[in-house]
Amino acid sequence: MERPELPLPQLHAFVVLAEELHFGHAATRLGIAQPPLSQQIRRLEDKVGYALFSREPGRIALTPAGRELLPAARHALTDLADGLTAARQVGSGRAGRLRIGFAASVALTVLPGLLRTFRGRFPAVDLDIREMTTTPQLAALREGSIDIGLLREPPAHDAELGFETVLDEPFVAVLSASHPLATQRAVRVEQLANCPFVLLPRTVGPSLYDQITNLCIAAGFTPQVTQDAVEWQTVCALVETGLGVSLAPESIRRIRLKGVAFRRIEPNAARTRVAVAWRKSDSNPLVPRLRAAFHQDPPDGPRRRPNQ
Repeated sequence: MERPELPLPQLHAFVVLAEELHFGHAATRLGIAQPPLSQQIRRLEDKVGYALFSREPGRIALTPAGRELLPAARHALTDLADGLTAARQVGSGRAGRLRIGFAASVALTVLPGLLRTFRGRFPAVDLDIREMTTTPQLAALREGSIDIGLLREPPAHDAELGFETVLDEPFVAVLSASHPLATQRAVRVEQLANCPFVLLPRTVGPSLYDQITNLCIAAGFTPQVTQDAVEWQTVCALVETGLGVSLAPESIRRIRLKGVAFRRIEPNAARTRVAVAWRKSDSNPLVPRLRAAFHQDPPDGPRRRPNQ
């Protein structure tokens, strides 16, 4: 297919003259004198190979070739104008696509409020939301398959990624409603020493897993993990059946299962962090806009803590 080489000023001049059918009026609209307009039309006709206008004293009209070219010329100019508008919106961070990974428990805390805030301000942005545990999120950020991560217990340092804590929350004990400790308002961690545990595998969130096991070790025992599950809802469902107990972020209380009891733990000084993560080298202007949304309207969730 032959690639047309038609300068945009010539197409623009052609469309305006086709609408006005008067050189003087068309030149005024274009903000140029009549001789340059005539030159533009002549050059375009030379490229087409045929006259686009019939010229008679006091009257011009489109030729059949001109009538055929006019819709395509209008289409090209409209498409370019639309493309420029879209490019400017994307370049300014008001449109485009943003891929967000999130840990399941974050859907119970900051995610709903964040998305409401962000979509309210940037309705033209296409959001691609993907549920992922922490370890896959870190890998996806590094390889560029997501732009933003919302995860728990990020690494302390990372050369490629940036992290900002957006909230923290205490832990709770997750018990079957029929468990003897469920009758208490609060549970001491050491009271769980002889209970089997249901936890997320360490591979999906090493820092969170270690934080939970360290809580137990500080209480004088190593938890005996007899069952694991990759989602907190599954952890709670397994606890409901009596397969074990668990320690989980407080937001897990929002998972409503009749047979599960959530109890405050003592001591309750430990906190688990939720962080927003991004590639330091990312030039997508939507990334800082989403990060800024955390500071403009605090999303739903437990207590926030200062930026780190």
